Parts: sequence; structure tokens; C-alpha cells
Amino acid sequence: MTDSSALPTPSAGAFTGREHRLAVRVYYEDTDFTGLVYHANYVRYFERGRSDYLRAVGISHTDLLDRPDPCAFVITRMEIDFRNPARIDDALVVHTAYDTIKGPRLLIRQWITRGADLIAQAQVMAACITTGGRARRAPADLVERLAPRLLNAEGS
Repeated sequence: MTDSSALPTPSAGAFTGREHRLAVRVYYEDTDFTGLVYHANYVRYFERGRSDYLRAVGISHTDLLDRPDPCAFVITRMEIDFRNPARIDDALVVHTAYDTIKGPRLLIRQWITRGADLIAQAQVMAACITTGGRARRAPADLVERLAPRLLNAEGS
């Protein structure tokens, strides 16, 4: 039996100023038959970046659902520009910056790099919703936790 306290904790990345950085490795399962990262997997990398950004500021999706006024996020728009291909075994960095919160909307910029090379970049619009799927303002405590790293936060 293994002592679970000796097991490493998954990395949630780290902040450099407003920007959160998450290292990811490209695995065989991420690639298509040509050995390049399949386009849909960039969406997964971006999701990990957004989730770990929130985790790093003390916001977990589980806690959001366990609140007296439960909420979650949905992506309402994502625009991705693919610049360079990523390949198996590449070490990538997912960069995430939450820019603004306005009512239920969160505007997020993300980009993936391999060293100095830009691999992909995305403009993301997320919305805070109730568990019934209706848009709602982001909770005040969530806005408060994100505020130091936002370009602009309106209303809570």
C-alpha cells in the first residue's frame, strides 16, 4: 500500500502578473494520424488553463456548485487562431488572462506557446449560469477573487 501523502499533487500552474501559465505535455492520444495535435484538443488545453486559473485564485467548480446560490460556467463564444502545429512530446504552455467581467459575462484571452513560438490563440466569452441554465451575474465573492487580475470588473 502506498502512502498517499507522498504522492505528488497535479500542477495548477502559476501566475506571472495577471497571466496564468499552465505547462502541458502533448501525448500520443492528443495527435492525429500525422503526429500533429488534433484541432479539438487545443480546446481541451484552453479549458485546463481556465479551470486551473480559477483553482489558483481559490475558486473550484465543486465549490461553485455547493454554494447556497449554485452557479457554473458555459462557453458562449470561442474564436481560435491556429498559428503553428504542436507535435507529440512537445512541452507547451497555456497562457490565460481573465480580462473583464460584466454581468454574467467573462471575457478571457488565451494563447498556447512552445518556447517562443505561438501555437494558437483564443478569445473566449464565458457566462455564469444557474444550475437551471439561466444566465446570472457572477457572484460578488467570485468577482472579488478575480478583481486584482482583471483589466476591468463591473458590478457583482
